[in-house]
Amino acid sequence: MLTGYLAFFFCALATYSKLLLGEYGIPYFAYGTSLINAVVIAKVILIGDALRAGTRYEGKALFHSAVWKALVFGCLVFAFHVVEEMIKLLIHGRRAIETLHEIRLDDLLARSVIIFCTFIPLFVFRELRRVMGQDNFRALFFHSQSKMNS
Repeated sequence: MLTGYLAFFFCALATYSKLLLGEYGIPYFAYGTSLINAVVIAKVILIGDALRAGTRYEGKALFHSAVWKALVFGCLVFAFHVVEEMIKLLIHGRRAIETLHEIRLDDLLARSVIIFCTFIPLFVFRELRRVMGQDNFRALFFHSQSKMNS
């Protein structure tokens, strides 16, 4: 479910970029990278969950907890992207010092803002599920009202 949610947003962003920059010929490869990014970022979120990252405000209002988690996990994803870019440049023969100067931080920060905005509704629903319990949450979203009242 996590990968599907992220893939939906990243493919929508790829479509937006493709339509906006159509004259530059954005290839359909962007959809493949969007799907791969969704899988990788979902894995980062699951690792963060296992490490109990972002649990500082779980006792506060649900929205505060969700925004905090979106910020913490957005920072984790940003750090992952920096490491990923460094590894790519090192593989292409750059020295470690050169990689720090060649990383496009403006691009990474822009992606991080988009990911943060994507994470807010994701973590609102995840926090709602945590507070309500898995069964009540599933019943609320996937069962009709008549089944819930019986």
